[in-house]
Amino acid sequence: MQLRLTQEMQTLKQKRSRGVTARRDIRILEELRMLARRTEADLRPSQTTRDRLRRIQERVVDEVRFLRQWAESPLKTGAVAPSGQELSRLMAGYVELDRPGVIVELGPGTGAVTQALVDRGVPQERLLLIEYSPEFCTLLRERFPGATVMQGNAYALGEVLAEVGQPPVASVVSGLPLFTRPLPERQALLSAAMAAMAPGAPFIQFSYALVPAVQGLVGITWSTSRWVLANLPPARVWAYRSEAERAAIAA
Repeated sequence: MQLRLTQEMQTLKQKRSRGVTARRDIRILEELRMLARRTEADLRPSQTTRDRLRRIQERVVDEVRFLRQWAESPLKTGAVAPSGQELSRLMAGYVELDRPGVIVELGPGTGAVTQALVDRGVPQERLLLIEYSPEFCTLLRERFPGATVMQGNAYALGEVLAEVGQPPVASVVSGLPLFTRPLPERQALLSAAMAAMAPGAPFIQFSYALVPAVQGLVGITWSTSRWVLANLPPARVWAYRSEAERAAIAA
């Protein structure tokens, strides 16, 4: 727009130099050019606005990815949309950063909870992400280049940990759809996680259900968070721990 106005002004000045009076038109064009500059300045987004728009765009694209994955394999994708920011931050808040070892995330999807972990201060190098979808694995490697991303079955946690050298595990964060699996498989997963962690370290699971996804294991306790009503659908966090830590605290 400014270029067009500048060209018009040059044309009028040339006419005036040839004896054509156009002062009023030039003045109007000058005012219009100043207005165009102010308008463009007002519409030019700040870096914060551009970052916010980029995050919104990524969120929309991620929701499309999730919906497509869920439609293709509803029993392997834990939700029809990524976890909301509030739920992701709530899950990340259960991770105990002072515990030594890696932070294992099961079924990270597009990385909503992963980003919340990073925002909380977890170095990417401490993250071990186990994801079934090859498409999501590619996306996670792009977004979190410092993390270790393993494509495979998160329910075979013991095998995956053995493949990466059996590192000590500080916490396990799960976005898996546990209720789509038989109870014995859920129990086996939780038992493998507890065996890899120090006593009392948390296995963190979000769920839409009213009851715990894993029951019947001796020596395992659980606690729940408040409901995150803003999530779609509403969800809450379950934290499973071994009773050994509870007994130590009581002593």
